[in-house]
Amino acid sequence: MRLILTLFFSLFSIVLFSQEVAILKYKGGGDWYSNPTALPNLVKYCNDNIDTNINENIQTVEAGSIDIFQFPFLHMTGHGNVFFSEDDAENLRNYLMSGGFLHIDDNYGMEPYVTKELKKVFPNKSLIEIPKNHKIFSSAFNFPNGLPKIHEHDGKAPKAYGIFQDERLILLFTFESDLGDGWEDSEVHNDPEEVREKALKMGANIIKYAFEH
Repeated sequence: MRLILTLFFSLFSIVLFSQEVAILKYKGGGDWYSNPTALPNLVKYCNDNIDTNINENIQTVEAGSIDIFQFPFLHMTGHGNVFFSEDDAENLRNYLMSGGFLHIDDNYGMEPYVTKELKKVFPNKSLIEIPKNHKIFSSAFNFPNGLPKIHEHDGKAPKAYGIFQDERLILLFTFESDLGDGWEDSEVHNDPEEVREKALKMGANIIKYAFEH
């Protein structure tokens, strides 16, 4: 019965014409609340530069709440542990399969926890590296070399991984890039303006792709 109700609400609550975003709150003790200025700054950048009309009052939703179905786009970040209960995993799976989009941005240290917990959400799917010619790298601004490097972390090349349903990218995991730090207020990390601009442009690509697909 719960599944039927969830699917019912998913069909009528994820309004694909709606331009709403939210931060995903998860269990496990990880700092889901990190980068507090990041998503608000990205939303303002998108509204000013790619003709979106996103509500700039950013809300927070929990992974297991039916409220996630109000938002076509969810953003998730942090540094540490992530845990999805079985109800969380089912809720996220229904959300993504019915039109929602989740962007997970590793703020350094999430990767081993995220990859393990995503197996609860999609036991039969795996994260795969997204090719550089994918539309997400050119939906608003052109990134011919793929995901930009914003912060050094371990000095590895930035990677964009995804989970697909048929040909639609439904979940994006950005790793060794740290886009969210580049979206934050300039005084937080003192990144050069050109670095912040790259992060914001790539973020705009993600938003545009999510809303159009």
